[in-house]
Amino acid sequence: MTALRRATRVLPLLAAACLATPAAHAVLPEGDPPTLATAWTLSPWALAPLLLLTALYAAGVQRLWRRAGRGRGVSGIEVGAFAAALAALVLAMVWPLDALGEYALSAHMAQHMLLLALAPPLLLAARPFAVAATALPQPLAQALHRGLHRPMAALTRALAPATVAHAAVMLLWQLPGATTAALASEPLHWAMHASFLLAGLWFWAAVRQRLRAPDAGATGGLVALVSVMMLMGFLGALLTFAPRLLYPVYSNRALLVGMDPLVDQQLAGLVMWVPAALPYLVVGMWLVVALLRRGARRAPAARPAARGGDA
Repeated sequence: MTALRRATRVLPLLAAACLATPAAHAVLPEGDPPTLATAWTLSPWALAPLLLLTALYAAGVQRLWRRAGRGRGVSGIEVGAFAAALAALVLAMVWPLDALGEYALSAHMAQHMLLLALAPPLLLAARPFAVAATALPQPLAQALHRGLHRPMAALTRALAPATVAHAAVMLLWQLPGATTAALASEPLHWAMHASFLLAGLWFWAAVRQRLRAPDAGATGGLVALVSVMMLMGFLGALLTFAPRLLYPVYSNRALLVGMDPLVDQQLAGLVMWVPAALPYLVVGMWLVVALLRRGARRAPAARPAARGGDA
């Protein structure tokens, strides 16, 4: 708990740096700006992992349901969570946000928030690794479990580092210079996407651990969620109310798709400020409810003990 509070003190400094770092203009993309009909990004960096994960998950679901019956081993809700996570990943990396993000900061921001705030908790709710493992040969699945179980468990217990990594990835990639560099380099562009998704998975896995076992430090989970929400709100407000363009790289690009650059920046701020905060708010409320229920269950047990002590 103390470590988490200390770690979150660093994060406002990162947020302030987003406005202090200058950015240069980048070369405009070649070709015509995309429309919704042409805004496809058919890159193997996105398609290969998505297709592999989908194939393994579908095969795992089919095998589990064939053995135990439909809805057993993996529930329909979990399969629905995977479908929703896959839809979020496709929207972010395949169609249309990746292509539109080359021209509009608001699309770029929506892409980041899908990868950081929405797709990871949905993926974790679907238990993709456990389900996909059933589609693998048993010796391979057992070897992966032995090799990954301990380090993965350690990562889910490290809430403070996960929170710092989550916020740092969110904020540092919003530096105008970092955004310009990512738009100019395809390898850096996909490294940025991967960092968002991995930081999101780490943070949400650590929070999920607190949700599943409130005694493991539920208060710390709430502190982490509130800290991230405050930082997102702070940066979103800065973008929304800034009187000048903070991202010169988008000044001409936004005009090519018919958007005023300052309005585009304000819309990007609103995306981060309001809808992107909803997953954090929902999970935080869920954690509070879990704590209240646990306290209600403890109260009846405490009353008889107190009467015995009075007697």
